[in-house]
Amino acid sequence: MTTKLNILLVHGAWGDGSHWRHVIPPLHFRGYRVWAAQNPLTSLAEDIERTTKLAGSRDGPTLLVGHSYGGMVITGAGHLPDVVGLVYVAAFAPDEGESPGGIFALREPPPGAAIIRPDQHGFLWLDPDRFRECFCQDVDKAEALVMALAQKPIAARCFDDASGPPAWKVKPSWYQISANDRMIPPETQRWFAERMNPRRTMTLPASHASLASHADEIVALIEEAAEAVM
Repeated sequence: MTTKLNILLVHGAWGDGSHWRHVIPPLHFRGYRVWAAQNPLTSLAEDIERTTKLAGSRDGPTLLVGHSYGGMVITGAGHLPDVVGLVYVAAFAPDEGESPGGIFALREPPPGAAIIRPDQHGFLWLDPDRFRECFCQDVDKAEALVMALAQKPIAARCFDDASGPPAWKVKPSWYQISANDRMIPPETQRWFAERMNPRRTMTLPASHASLASHADEIVALIEEAAEAVM
């Protein structure tokens, strides 16, 4: 197994790089050079820029892995020449011109939409009292409490920011569907995967936080992608 592949993990809304805490150690100890982005969640362009700079500062080929809104980010950042593949974890996989808000409008709102709370500064939060119920119902209560109380808000404008040309059309991709997701409807995830035609689609009986509740399976999918692109 190579020790030269970079794996860059990109978090989604209401989270940060620590959401990958169950995924990072196994990949690291298997010899991959693992990094987790800390994106500002202030606009899609700024999040793509932050991820692109981090990916561009690594030497050698890089696999991008995006969770949730992080899929919007890797779809744009994936055009870097050193990016050799994309892994989507219960994530948005937009086509050009699509936005999260527009994609949500295609179906009935998921249960998680009801717990979004705007603040006076233009950012969106999830009601901490219902965070576990909607975001990570299959994560233990202590971990879910930390995720809820350490959540990172996302700028409301991010839901209107449109994607540019998608890297998944030109880079090999993998997709994980969460069958019990209450934030991005499973039907929407299946639509993403069918349209993308990834190398592999994996469905898990997971919440939106599959990277926490099914870390072993997510690690296996990432490693499958890593081995395929090297």
